Amino acid sequence: MPKKAKPAGTGKEEGPVPGKQLKMEAAGGPSTLNFSCPRGLFESLISPIKTETFFKEFWEQKPLIIQRDDPALATYYQSLFKLSDLKSLCSRGVYYGRDINVCRCVNGKKKVLNKDGKVHFLQLRKDFDHKRATIQFHQPQRFKDELWKIQEKLECYFGSLVGSNVYMTPAGSQGLPPHYDDVEVFVLQLEGEKHWRLYHPTVPLARQYSVEAEDRIGRPTHEVMLKPGDLLYFPRGTIHQADTPPGLAHSTHVTISTYQNNSWGDFLLDTISGLVMDTAKEDMEFRAGIPRQLLLVETAAVGTRRLSGFLRKLADRLEGTDVLLSSDMKKDFVMNRLPPYYEGDGAELSTPGGQVPRLDSVVRLQFKDHVILTVGPDQSRSDETQDKMVYVYHSLKNRRELHMMGNEETECHGLRFPLSHVDALKQIWNSSAISVKDLKLTTDEEKESLVLSLWTECLIQLHNHFHKLLVSPLGRLICHLQSGLNGTQSFNRLSYYSPQTRPYYDLKWKNEEV
Repeated sequence: MPKKAKPAGTGKEEGPVPGKQLKMEAAGGPSTLNFSCPRGLFESLISPIKTETFFKEFWEQKPLIIQRDDPALATYYQSLFKLSDLKSLCSRGVYYGRDINVCRCVNGKKKVLNKDGKVHFLQLRKDFDHKRATIQFHQPQRFKDELWKIQEKLECYFGSLVGSNVYMTPAGSQGLPPHYDDVEVFVLQLEGEKHWRLYHPTVPLARQYSVEAEDRIGRPTHEVMLKPGDLLYFPRGTIHQADTPPGLAHSTHVTISTYQNNSWGDFLLDTISGLVMDTAKEDMEFRAGIPRQLLLVETAAVGTRRLSGFLRKLADRLEGTDVLLSSDMKKDFVMNRLPPYYEGDGAELSTPGGQVPRLDSVVRLQFKDHVILTVGPDQSRSDETQDKMVYVYHSLKNRRELHMMGNEETECHGLRFPLSHVDALKQIWNSSAISVKDLKLTTDEEKESLVLSLWTECLIQLHNHFHKLLVSPLGRLICHLQSGLNGTQSFNRLSYYSPQTRPYYDLKWKNEEV
């Protein structure tokens, strides 16, 4: 299942810490975000804080409050999502539970006020105005282009799914009780003002959502009033609650969240199973049976000792290896993330263009941030002698409207190749540009077939005169600059495609495991 992102958080002090200690005044700050590259986007999002400072002092450690006095940025934030947008969104067909929750915090508990079925704007507005209910809009990046643009870049930057929720709360009301979440959260204040209180975590870097009783959380470690253009960050596990003060206009904020189930523990669980299976194929000791009745005893020192020995063997095998390891986390990420942001019909993501690559071509990978390499068993075979294959997964054809919605019909898009192709694929991945004839494959036919497969999936681009550029210092500089622009540029495209040229190992398969 795709991981649904939620708000999250962390703080350390016992007593209240004045917001000023973490307040940063952005004198002459950015008027809009920088979309030139993923790093540029994140830098502008947390400006004026430097990224090095953020990851050294705040990330997974403590909250950060950035209050800006920038009318242009406030106007941009307000454009991301407004309460008035609900009318048009409801006309497009949204549903309670899936797209919208209506709720209110009553006596420290969340009271859900959802109706059944399709959301009607007049009823929604009635609950907002008369019942003082908070409206929570799930994953608005499915509908709002600018949030798609932001979150797609952040997924490239973090290498993790990035979800969002919008919260609209009337004056004098609170939507949710004190709680903590299992994601890193960035709160962008869009409309009105919101009063936030953060508390010391009971479970730092928590792995699940939990409501906390107010009499157990103590005094706030941080308290702040956010205004349009302001940003609040807090790590997963941070207990938090927020309300719109009485006498003010309604508040709208968006929580952008990431790093759910993205810990070293998750990565270890993901890696270890494939490593054990690979080792068992070569080491008979791993295939030997466990002692009789081992599963019937509560504690078994002999079992613990043997497991410790096996783990040491696995660690020795892992040390220094450069073998590509299988990774379901990689596959899950690329299968469920947003497609590249595009304007228009997005033909460059689905239709190969330019000249067909040949042996004398020079090629380069494009959309690199949206493509991953991994290894795994041959999914077309069900016997025990499955050979390993190299899989190239990409998100170019992912459906934006399914992002973070837990849809079980999510498809995998990509290619598979014999394991003998892994070095050639690494060459393409690690080069700004490479000649097809220099690929580490046995025959010219294999080299051409490999690049043709990648080209038909729109994963590489080429140019007849590119090779001449490579030999000059200016050409190398151009290659370097192009490789730093996320591989999203392409030369003029032609709609040239022939099914007869599609190699035998190119495929798009339906995922049956999620």
